Order: sequence, then C-alpha cells, then structure tokens
Amino acid sequence: MTRVYDLAVIGAGPAGVAGALEASLAGLDVVVIDAAPRPGGQYHRHLPDSFHALRPGALHHGLERFMRQWEALRSRAEILLGHRVWAVERTGGDAAGGTAGATVTVRCLAGDREERPRAVRARALLIATGAHDRPLPFPGWDLPGVLTAGGAQALLKGSLVVAGRRVVVSGTGPFLLPVAAGLARAGADVRGVYEAGGRFGLARHPLLAAGKAAEAAGYAAVLARHRVPYRGRHAVVAAHGEDTLTHVTVARLDADWRPVATRTVECDTLACGYGFVPQLELPVQLGCATRRDADGTPVVAVDAGRRTSVPGVYAAGETTGVGGAELAEAEGRLAGRTVAADRGLRVPPLPALARRVDRLAAFARALHEAYPVRPGWRDWLRDDTLVCRCEEVPLSAVREARRLGATDARSVKLLARPGMGWCQGRMCGYAVACLAGEDPAAPRRPIAQPVRLGDLAGLEHPLRKDDRDDP
Repeated sequence: MTRVYDLAVIGAGPAGVAGALEASLAGLDVVVIDAAPRPGGQYHRHLPDSFHALRPGALHHGLERFMRQWEALRSRAEILLGHRVWAVERTGGDAAGGTAGATVTVRCLAGDREERPRAVRARALLIATGAHDRPLPFPGWDLPGVLTAGGAQALLKGSLVVAGRRVVVSGTGPFLLPVAAGLARAGADVRGVYEAGGRFGLARHPLLAAGKAAEAAGYAAVLARHRVPYRGRHAVVAAHGEDTLTHVTVARLDADWRPVATRTVECDTLACGYGFVPQLELPVQLGCATRRDADGTPVVAVDAGRRTSVPGVYAAGETTGVGGAELAEAEGRLAGRTVAADRGLRVPPLPALARRVDRLAAFARALHEAYPVRPGWRDWLRDDTLVCRCEEVPLSAVREARRLGATDARSVKLLARPGMGWCQGRMCGYAVACLAGEDPAAPRRPIAQPVRLGDLAGLEHPLRKDDRDDP
C-alpha cells in the first residue's frame, strides 16, 4: 500500500527546511523532496564533506543555524534528496474544493544518470522552490566568461571555484555586494562593481535599512580593502571578445538606464544580475492564484498563514516574493505551523513570528522599490543581439514577429521561438515579455523539468486535460 504523508515539502532551502521542521515537531508525518544532492537551496550552497576543515559560515551568513535545523529535521522526517520534481497533481476532496479526502501526488525523477520515476503522495503540500537569476540581454552576453551573479556565487560557495581572474560585477540590487566581496576575498581581481541604480537606493527607508547597515558596511569594508571601485548609475552594456570574454563596455546611465557615456574595462569574467525570478511552475500547475510583487514579478498569492488559493497547498520563501533567506526561513516556519493547525493539531500562536515576517517583508518591498529594472536597458540592444540564447533568437526576429502581428510574449514565442529551448524561457522570459510590450506572466508548464517520454508513457493515468493546455 502506498504511503501517504501528512505533508510533502518541495525544496530543502531555508523555507522548506524550516517549514518541515515546524510541522514535524508538531507531530506531522513529513517528507522533504529536493533535486540537489545536499540541502540548502540556492542560498546555503555549503561545501561538500571533503572541505569539512573550513569554517562552515566563512562564505555566507546563517549556515550554522541552517545546519542545526537540518540535523534536527533528519531524525523526524523522510528526506528525498536527488529527486527532481516535474509535476504535481491534486486529487480527491469534497465538492466544495475542501481538503477532506484530498491528496497531492508529487511526481519525481530520482537518481543521477539512471533516473527512475517515483510518485510521492501527501495530504498537504508546501512549495518552497525558491528563485533563479533574472538576467538582461545585451550584446555579447552569450560569450564564454559571461555568467550570472548567482552563478559566480554558486561556484564560490559550492566548490570554492573563483569564476575568473579579472572580474567585473554588474547589475542592480544589494546582491552584487556579497558577490563582489566574496570574489575579492577569494583572490579575484575585481575590476569594479557597476550598479545600474543609484548608490543609495534605500535612503528613503532609513528605519528598514538600519537592520542591514552592519552587513552592508562589512561588504563595503572588503571592497575598500581590495580597492574595488563601486559605481552607481553605471552598467555593462556590451561584452566583447572572439572566443572568450576580453573586455566590456561600461556605460554611465541616465535615470531610465539609457547610456550617456561609455568606457572600456578589460576583464576575463563578467558576473551580472538584475534580481531574481520565483520558480512558479509547480504552483501554477495546481492552479494556485498569483499576484504582482512590488517589482511587477508574478508570485504566488498567500494569506497570512501561507495558504494558497488551492486547499491543502501552501507556499513559502521566494515563490511568494523574493526577500532573502531570513524572510524565507520565517515564512517557512509560519507555513509549517499553519499546516499542523489545519490538520487539527494544537499549535500555540507565535505573534512574534508573524511580526518578524511582516517586518522582513516590508524590507523586501523597499528593496524592490529602491532597485527597479528601468526600461532603458532595451537601448543597449542591437538587431543582432541574442535575446534567447538557447534557440539563438536575435532581437531582429522578435521585432519581425511584432511586425507580423504578435501582441504578447506567447505569440512572439510561436513565431520566433524564444523560450522554446532547454531552459524553457527561464533566462529569456522576462526580456521577451518586456520586448513584447507586456508584464512578465507566470509560467504555464505542465512539465516543470525535462522528463523522458518513457516515463510519461508509464504513468498510471495521464495528467488532467486542463494541465496540458500549453505546449
């Protein structure tokens, strides 16, 4: 007989682990599912065991606390690492859409090279799948040596690999600071940090920023010690080289990010990032309602207890709005307690936890308002600039699709193929939507991860018809 858990948690990052631990402590039978071989998500990319002699928290904050939570969880919950979730289905429930008798089936691919299908069933589901980098296209962004800021950070945190010798960091938002500081401490020659927005984005929110002042000062001290220049209203607008990156064009920008003046900086690596995009494939599969975050990005809509619009489905962390590891952990804790209470267990209220979530969420909103993506980045592009790197779709093809009558990102995709490649629009989706003249939409992908046709053919029953409405 197939085991049915009380709660399945997708994601072993700060939100997922905190939520799973709270639910298991309350008495629920919990399973945690994550694609990575180690816990931590994108933020806590802790080193493998072979590096155990290094101080655990040397590369980022909060790792020791996270590992204490993880060790406490391992003895209380089923842990399924190395399991890629490609689909979720909700079945059963009463006529009113309630949770009585309802279960969620999580479809995974387990293993590495020889993946095998596995289905996990639970009475409730907590989605904590995090977010990924949001890049912007510019001439030369497909050159070897150009990578996202998150990619450079992941190499350093997860494998102690420095992305390059002479590095430029560009984009917008406070995430640029720890990336540049980490690379400088690791021995890279960081040629500059170029912030497309202003240098003092949070000046209008001094009370909210006060709690992060010490952390920001620490990064500033590292950059000053290594003589790394930090320039506001500047950004890399082009990358150059034949077979690999050799130099970049840095532009001084006006208030809308249109280039005013340019200069050249020699480098072999460029790490650039313009914020993050929540991973919404799974909640959208289930029909969870979404809303627009402060920066216009679609996120999962939840109530104060982290319940989604679908009964029995909860969400926490970056899927409900990008706000960092501290907020994700607090939201995860709140979600785990809510699930336990909804399952009929006695869970004493923690008003301090709710206040902490509200305070951290207010800071996240302030960051979105302080570091928006301005429309002038489109002036950086040329006709031959690749918008979709997977399918090698240039800007000229997107413009031709618009001339042929495409009115939104979906019709541009059908005419010119951006978003049809391996990443399924994760890297180019934001840019294509902006170039199509619409706000980015929540992704509708009935299959969230690459899956073999044989695994699809072997399903006990096919996905529901309403889950197959998008090619």
